[in-house]
Amino acid sequence: MQIQTPDWVKHAIFYQIFPDRFARSQQPRKRLLKNARWEDWNAMPTLQGYKGGDLWGVIEQLDYLQDLGINAIYFTPIFQSASNHRYHTHDYYQVDPMLGGNPAFKELLDACHQRDIKVVLDGVFNHSSRGFFFFHDVLENGPHSPWVNWFKIHEWPVSPYNGEFPANYEGWAENRALPVFNHENPEVREYIMEIAEYWIKFGIDGWRLDVPFEIKTPGFWQEFRDRVKAANPEAYIVGEVWGDSREWLDGTQFDGVMNYLFAAPTIAFTAGDRVDIEQVQDRSYHPYPPLFAKEYGDKIQELLQLYPWEIQLTQLNLLASHDTARLISIAGGDKPSVELATLLLLTFPGAPSIYYGDEVGLPGRLDPDSRRGFPLEAHWEGDVIEYHRKLIALRHAHPALRTGGYQVLYAEGTVYVFARILGGEEVIVAVNIGTEPTSASIQADDLKSQPSQMLYGNAEASWINEGESPQLSLNLPPRSGCILA
Repeated sequence: MQIQTPDWVKHAIFYQIFPDRFARSQQPRKRLLKNARWEDWNAMPTLQGYKGGDLWGVIEQLDYLQDLGINAIYFTPIFQSASNHRYHTHDYYQVDPMLGGNPAFKELLDACHQRDIKVVLDGVFNHSSRGFFFFHDVLENGPHSPWVNWFKIHEWPVSPYNGEFPANYEGWAENRALPVFNHENPEVREYIMEIAEYWIKFGIDGWRLDVPFEIKTPGFWQEFRDRVKAANPEAYIVGEVWGDSREWLDGTQFDGVMNYLFAAPTIAFTAGDRVDIEQVQDRSYHPYPPLFAKEYGDKIQELLQLYPWEIQLTQLNLLASHDTARLISIAGGDKPSVELATLLLLTFPGAPSIYYGDEVGLPGRLDPDSRRGFPLEAHWEGDVIEYHRKLIALRHAHPALRTGGYQVLYAEGTVYVFARILGGEEVIVAVNIGTEPTSASIQADDLKSQPSQMLYGNAEASWINEGESPQLSLNLPPRSGCILA
């Protein structure tokens, strides 16, 4: 079977936006809650408070995103909900009025597409919420509700709010606020398929699927793909699966997953023993213990052999998300760790994803701290946004960094060197995670050219053509990386 994935994803730089925290509109367009008592934008976020970010605010920041080099946005949920993160869906057909509703989303979608920016939405299809109409009807009418079989109700009475009593229905992760759908029910299945089709036809460019591994109904995700791709063959389907995802990446279900299998070793390599274990130990990825170059290279080679190449090119690669602490906080504030990891992210096969605020140095420990309001420009880390701009521009400028093959050239001690090769274009990327300057002599038999133009970093590079094969001599400063073309 020939696997087909959306071509545009291979050339995308994603930006993940948590809508309540990215931008609050400066224009007087908001009718609902115009004078709401939002949490202070710059104060530490709380689990249940709102800061009032909206989609009009995102529209006002599109110039900034375009200037950064972003050409795709992944939004965490935007549908009506009674939670700041909106994973408790009330209505799958209504964008939350607090964000501006469907009209604001249509305006945003049109504005993004005019700039050739794709938009991917978060689909929470494993569970809904207590406020979801069909579940609310069950709460009102009990076993007489026509929608009893839409959920996994074990006995009566159900107890959606009183923790002193058993819930008597299945909630995701035993959370009674999140009643799980009965996906064996054909009506439920059709309802979810129609939601997926509706928003694709509305104009979105893809779905990021929340906890899709929880839905075990045979054929469910195959049908989902068929229905979505029939509406738009170039739609992107990416699943939130934290580990080995071969089960879903066979070409009949998802185009990619959130690539935590890239994030974990990359953080363990670049941050090493600086990793704050408290920020990572209860997560579903393991960016520890520290890795040296050979161990990192082995893990990367294993990852690149796990899935077909066509899938590798449409993986959603990341270093942080709304479900993790931010890397600067994981690394104990060590800025070189973040720069080196970002260099590896933006030169790896697949679509890189930047979590809003990471590009300006925004810190954040585990939720809710990792979901802070996007800072004012006066509080940006100038050097951090500058290297993000440079690395993004280099990825856009060099096709080899997007779709070229990946070849490890050297992996010893603290130095890791690889090449991205596409036709006649060869790009070499090198990093030194050590605290001392290091030199390396690298055999480059398989390279046809001798890349020597320093595109990024301040390493010293020279080619030695004595003997049978050329050698690249590199002198790398401590905690540094470079790109040669």
